[in-house]
Amino acid sequence: MLRFTMESARDEARAGVRAALSGEGPLAERLAAVAAALQRLPRHTGVYLYALRGEFLELDAHAGRDTEHVRIPVGSGICGLSARTRRTVVVDDVASDPRYLACNLETRSEIVVPVMRGDRYLAQIDVDSDHAAAFGPEDRAFLEEVALLLAPAFP
Repeated sequence: MLRFTMESARDEARAGVRAALSGEGPLAERLAAVAAALQRLPRHTGVYLYALRGEFLELDAHAGRDTEHVRIPVGSGICGLSARTRRTVVVDDVASDPRYLACNLETRSEIVVPVMRGDRYLAQIDVDSDHAAAFGPEDRAFLEEVALLLAPAFP
């Protein structure tokens, strides 16, 4: 009997991301497949891929719960904070962070990882979880690796 491990789940997600990015077809469809591969990971309630366009983050693809936040000003919310600081942002308890832009009442924690090319902020991976403190150092390292894979997909 095979035993589930988080490492094997990440390996499967990594393979799904690589397959989506190396596939053919419209970029929007490939990004949706990336979001779906990441959303299948345990504790990933919603995955949102935002591209930076001017002074706004615009939702290009998502998997999981829908969001009303399809256009976020740089500096607004946790996503905007990441774009402004050009850093990964982890929030263990969104209810205690006044910067959080609520999408739904069930979300408890969030991680936002920048997609960069050199010093240029291109996009971000935003993951919500219904579990408090869902994202540890291994999750951060994995998503930062995925961000490197995503960078060539963005102009």
